[in-house]
Amino acid sequence: QVKLVESGGGLVQTGGSLNLSCVVSGANFRFYALGWFRQAPGKGREFVSLITQSGSAVYADSVKGRFTASRDNAKSTMYLQMSALKPEDTAVYYCAAYAYIGYDVSLLDYRTYDHWGQGTQVTVSS
Repeated sequence: QVKLVESGGGLVQTGGSLNLSCVVSGANFRFYALGWFRQAPGKGREFVSLITQSGSAVYADSVKGRFTASRDNAKSTMYLQMSALKPEDTAVYYCAAYAYIGYDVSLLDYRTYDHWGQGTQVTVSS
């Protein structure tokens, strides 16, 4: 059974930084594509970042240059470093995993993923 456990959310002022972590168990981690998504109140779940099985990263335009996704295969853990945070970054952030080697545009769609973390709240005050 694949399980994802997130940590690291919280409250930060505009311009601040937060780091999210997501530990994945029950899976052959190195063969998974890993995504970060977020959902603000009243809005749909949106793509934030993808890190492929090989370590290539893709970002939403809204976070490019401010967020950095990474993975540590030895620790079965994925990370999202967030800096220069803005109030519009306020949302529940979710990590997600999908067994896939390589890249496909479908990995930017939350509906592709079959394993999810519980979500962690990130609130950026103005």
